[in-house]
Amino acid sequence: MTEAQRPEAGFQIPDDLSGIAAEQYRAAMRHYPAGVTVVTLDSVDGPVGFTATSFASLSMTPPLVSFNIANNSSSLSAMLSADSVVIHFLGEHQQHIAQRFSRSAEHRFRDRSLWTTLTTGEPVLHGTPIWVRAAVEQLIPIGDHTFVVGLVTRVHDSTDDKPIAAPLLYYNGNYHRPSSLGD
Repeated sequence: MTEAQRPEAGFQIPDDLSGIAAEQYRAAMRHYPAGVTVVTLDSVDGPVGFTATSFASLSMTPPLVSFNIANNSSSLSAMLSADSVVIHFLGEHQQHIAQRFSRSAEHRFRDRSLWTTLTTGEPVLHGTPIWVRAAVEQLIPIGDHTFVVGLVTRVHDSTDDKPIAAPLLYYNGNYHRPSSLGD
């Protein structure tokens, strides 16, 4: 792609460009399994968090990660103001956490026994053996989501201490254990 063909960050794609209806696209994407994460951050109004199945590792050097947040999310304004986030990788035993953070915002941090904060202010969920802290590097509005790129500044991995659970997966509109995908 030449520089003249390269779209600007934040470009908007016309709705009718692909000819694919949103429902048709959504139905197809339901059949692609994704790992489940919860993204947490500190805001002027207190802790914010949301479930994200769009997490990806982008680069090893430098260590970059990404995820998307819907532009109609109740967490979007806090995300747009955040300097850093913590991304928790959920295990198959943590479906209740994924569901909690996909509900309305007032329920997410209600139970103070489920989380603590780092000295940097971000909430950290108890019982999550792997999480990463990332400085927000880029926020790119695209379509009906914002693409977030983060530079990993800390990795917490307590899996040496105990056996790690299989990952929690999201597939066909439901949470699954990897062995239950055929169910």
